[in-house]
Amino acid sequence: MAFMCATGKHRKPGRVKRTTAQAAGVAALTTTGVIGTLAASPALAAENPSEQTGLVPVVAVTEDVPEQIDAQATAQQQAAELKAAQEAAAKAAAKRAEEVRAAKARAAREAERKLLNSFVAPIVHSYVSTGYQASSSLWSSGSHTGIDFHAASGTAVHAVGSGTVVSTGWGGAYGNQIVIRMADGMYTQYGHLSSIGVTVGQKVVPGQQIGLSGATGNVTGPHLHFEARTGPEYGSDVDPVAYLRNHGVHI
Repeated sequence: MAFMCATGKHRKPGRVKRTTAQAAGVAALTTTGVIGTLAASPALAAENPSEQTGLVPVVAVTEDVPEQIDAQATAQQQAAELKAAQEAAAKAAAKRAEEVRAAKARAAREAERKLLNSFVAPIVHSYVSTGYQASSSLWSSGSHTGIDFHAASGTAVHAVGSGTVVSTGWGGAYGNQIVIRMADGMYTQYGHLSSIGVTVGQKVVPGQQIGLSGATGNVTGPHLHFEARTGPEYGSDVDPVAYLRNHGVHI
């Protein structure tokens, strides 16, 4: 009895099968260390390019990659340190600026306080020609209620300290006058003026010109009549020399 062998056409393995086999071969070669040998052999690498062998090329990590990573990390750290330093410098500058502003504000307040508490003579380079409570028939009360400063007509008259003008205008025997309520609660009066340079409600500071001396009212000649009072009206006078002296003005 004759046996017949089935014969058929041998076909080349399909692409999927070849790829699977190549991958299996790579795994086997990796296990045995052959990959390292092949990579080290230029001749083999040239004879068997990946397009022909189907082997996946192995990318070797060079020695300078860690150095590049370290350099990048160092650069990032330096940038962070620089940013922190800049922020610290900005904060320090802002703090210094605030300290300067605070110091200027304190200095301004101190200057204002000193100005409020400072006093000057009502007329510079002058002297008292008639003293306080001097007796004479020229005054209705029989005595002088203030002091007279020697001054020609048109001499500048100054506020002796800080205060607010409460009265201006004609004052009878005082002629043209100004009354100022001082910052300490006292009042000062300036009489016989030829000109008035302030208005009621106006704030004045020490040494500010408020008018000009003259000879208005009941006088025998030009001068400035000056009074210190506990109130704005006539009859509340105190010793003006002592008042000025208590505020550092010696005349």
